[in-house]
Amino acid sequence: NFLRDMKSDYQERGRVYFPGIDFENFEHEAKQKIEAEIANDFAEAYKGIMALPSEARGGVLLAYKYYIKLFEKIRQVPVHKIKEARIRVPDFQKISMLLETLVIQLFQSSVSFG
Repeated sequence: NFLRDMKSDYQERGRVYFPGIDFENFEHEAKQKIEAEIANDFAEAYKGIMALPSEARGGVLLAYKYYIKLFEKIRQVPVHKIKEARIRVPDFQKISMLLETLVIQLFQSSVSFG
């Protein structure tokens, strides 16, 4: 979220959430460093999500899938685009993730009762 909203956070709120990062001079190397930290955070978060009880996992996993999809998209975007526009996940992909998560949850529920 912070990387996606970097432009509006800086221009509208005067905020930069990454220590040592100057928005005006934000370059590819700084983006890569931030991305590496985020990738590590996602790996740790996934472990925690999988440790949740199955009945509590669905919503958290859905949020995780959304943010990982957003992160994958941001990784493909050059620095100048991040400084110019807000990166989004298209609505059809959000709906697809929701339906997939619901199907998985329904399947897991039926298996545990069956």
